[in-house]
Amino acid sequence: MPARRPAGRAPDPLFAPPPELTPLAARMRPRTLDEVVGQSHLLGPGAPLRRLVEGGRLPSMLLWGPPGSGKTTIGRLLAEAVGARFEALNTTMDGVAALRDVVAEARSEAAFRGTTTVVLLDEMHRYSKAQQDALLPHVEAGTIVLVGATTEPPFGGGITRPLLSRLRVLRLEPLGDAELRAIVARTLDDSERGLGGRVAVDEIALRQLVGYASGDARRLLGILETATSLAAAEGRTALDPADVTRAAQSATLDYDRSGVVSAFIKSIRGSDPDAALYWLATALEAGEDPRYLARRLVVSASEDVGVAEPRGLPLAIAAVEAVERIGAETNDEGLYALAQATVFLAEAPKDPSAGRAFFAARDAVRGDGTRPVPPHLRPAAKTYRNPHDDPAGAAGQRYLPRGLEGRRFLDRRGDP
Repeated sequence: MPARRPAGRAPDPLFAPPPELTPLAARMRPRTLDEVVGQSHLLGPGAPLRRLVEGGRLPSMLLWGPPGSGKTTIGRLLAEAVGARFEALNTTMDGVAALRDVVAEARSEAAFRGTTTVVLLDEMHRYSKAQQDALLPHVEAGTIVLVGATTEPPFGGGITRPLLSRLRVLRLEPLGDAELRAIVARTLDDSERGLGGRVAVDEIALRQLVGYASGDARRLLGILETATSLAAAEGRTALDPADVTRAAQSATLDYDRSGVVSAFIKSIRGSDPDAALYWLATALEAGEDPRYLARRLVVSASEDVGVAEPRGLPLAIAAVEAVERIGAETNDEGLYALAQATVFLAEAPKDPSAGRAFFAARDAVRGDGTRPVPPHLRPAAKTYRNPHDDPAGAAGQRYLPRGLEGRRFLDRRGDP
């Protein structure tokens, strides 16, 4: 009698697709850690992950990096390298019930075979706080070795603090041009899984291909595969730059939300309105919620422009209201307000001193605790001198609590 599939698990496919229907990026996935291109700071000789593998044991960890940097592949290969079982959970399909199934299987394997189970949780930041909390006892007890993967900054709130404290955070970098070129060369030469000499790529087309990939190996191979198909449809075996351009334009936009929004805000901070508008358009074309981008403009108006241009914050708030009232998802008219606020904030002078001063003051409160309000500042105090009524008498009047006299939180000396 066949074993019953646990109720919480997503079903496995009955049959693997034939190789010709498998995307090129999937076919060219590295089969060993030595085949991984890039991430030498983690996998090179003497690097942290390499030492862990050589020691035969893996701690629970979080792999943080941009799309196409190899997080999922490295997680699987780490498990294979230390002889562990490998299970993958999909955060969009597998919830706590699936986790319980995996943990039960891990306990059974450990008890009867002495086998460690590595669980890969891709895009871990998509799990809710309750779902992440459900991982804690199993990671703490070592029932599973958790390898989380995320494209979002782990310390920005997407991963809970209790879970982060139990994970070793390892950052993956986007692939460089030389590494992307190496992947193309391997794919063109590989007759088993790749293109096996069936197509040639000249230097100009290769430069374009690497440029469109933007450090993402998956995108690189997707564009290469589409460009090869376009050339083959016209009876050609050599790619030209036009093939690469058409393939890149027809490719589905792989939207790196955190990266694009970060570039958007940093372009405003750097006073480059053209770059800010480009990243704004990139986010919107990828389907980003215009209301979210409007809220980010409010943050930028407060954090970056600050008191240097007091009109910035009301304008950003007005952009939020305009997008809410007019709409932007199907009505381009709502985008004028976003563009207007973006250009205004990018061109405005910048003075972040107010925000920095507040956080410095908050650090003082958190570090030393609250202090008593000076008697002359209390309600109905008889010794208080009102600067409006008695400017001379108010001169030199102390407003900070005792022990903080002369302390400066607001310091504009290093500001633009």
